[in-house]
Amino acid sequence: MDQKYRIGNGYDIHRLVEGRKLVLGGVEIPHELGLLGHSDADVLTHAIMDALLGALSLGDIGKYFPPCDLKYKDISSLKLLQLVKELVETQHYEINNIDSVIQAEKPKLLGYIFLMKETLANILNLSIDQVSVKATTMEGLGPIGEGRAIAVQAVAILIKK
Repeated sequence: MDQKYRIGNGYDIHRLVEGRKLVLGGVEIPHELGLLGHSDADVLTHAIMDALLGALSLGDIGKYFPPCDLKYKDISSLKLLQLVKELVETQHYEINNIDSVIQAEKPKLLGYIFLMKETLANILNLSIDQVSVKATTMEGLGPIGEGRAIAVQAVAILIKK
């Protein structure tokens, strides 16, 4: 891996269900539904991890944190993100920036975006202007638009140290 720059993209989607907390970017957001998953199901953090791993052709988060492994049951995805960051560093790369878009019909996320950016930047040792988090709706279309799921797309650019 001698390239100076590497780019990766990540995508994740989780179903919304009753009886779970809604966590996005490490931030708990008040909502009557939460995301279903083995960990805390933080789709934003999962998509970012996949983007980081993909940039280095290291596979996806399922390879490192399989849902069949009980030690990851209900774990904070921020802890997993820290491990992925360390893996990036062992490959002699650093994160230049991350861009992400959350696709969710409800709840409205504008009031939580800055806190998500701040939380993610702190875990990744980045400045807040290196982490972009945006949100959009699906205009009522499909499972996301019907309020049954939340998805995230993320892109990460890495630079060789």
